Amino acid sequence: MSEIEKNKLHFFSLASGSSGNCYYLGTPAYGILIDAGIGIRVIKKALKDKGIDFHKIIAVLVTHDHADHIKTVGCLGEKHNIPVYSTERVHDGIDRSRYVDETLYLSRRVIEKGVPFTIGDFEIEAFEVPHDSSENVGYLITCGEQRFVIATDVGHITDVISRHLCMANHIILEANYDTEMLMGGSYPDFLKERVSSPTGHLSNRETAEFLATHYTPRMRNIWLCHLSRENNHPELACKTVTIRMSQEGIRVGKDVMLYVLKRTMPSEIFILE
Repeated sequence: MSEIEKNKLHFFSLASGSSGNCYYLGTPAYGILIDAGIGIRVIKKALKDKGIDFHKIIAVLVTHDHADHIKTVGCLGEKHNIPVYSTERVHDGIDRSRYVDETLYLSRRVIEKGVPFTIGDFEIEAFEVPHDSSENVGYLITCGEQRFVIATDVGHITDVISRHLCMANHIILEANYDTEMLMGGSYPDFLKERVSSPTGHLSNRETAEFLATHYTPRMRNIWLCHLSRENNHPELACKTVTIRMSQEGIRVGKDVMLYVLKRTMPSEIFILE
């Protein structure tokens, strides 16, 4: 914990993919989870392995109500008394989900898109993200001078998403599939159409195009998230983005750092400064 204690803000991914999603953002005193689509034992172990006290988790932010993002929110909220924040429509979707064992009562916190709220030192704003769920939001989280944005399960990048991403120093953005792998793969046609639709997921090329054409010098770290197991490879996603950004004169590794988050394994801890 020595490195963490000397720095203000730190981040790591516990898991990022269709099998489950969960991210941690913390200060030396406490932290929050964004989504909780993996088991409680996995969450506790991942935090312990990083030297982070589970009891210092003070909130869970939920992006949307698909199973790979909400599996453990009931347990975290009702058994561990951790407030669970999301929009009313997402909460209603969680209530209907057969993947959540405990209904959120005392832990339920309703937020509105575009209305900032505060958790500790975090100032947070949810913004709309198109996806085929009850509702889907991304989050802009400001802590001191650092601005952190997550946008996952993105059907297409809207002006609202673009505006929030361009304010960020640190970005988590979906790069779900490679188009050729998806279209030439084993998915049935209806599923290929769903993934590639405007309410599905972002391809490597779409993500690369956005980052290349909207890069700003304030961007320091980019993490590609929610890669498909069947229709993508980490190396391919990274290469696609790196090549496209280089075409605009942006040097990945110098002008901005680029990482690919693992589907089922925790990442390293990143110090955000």
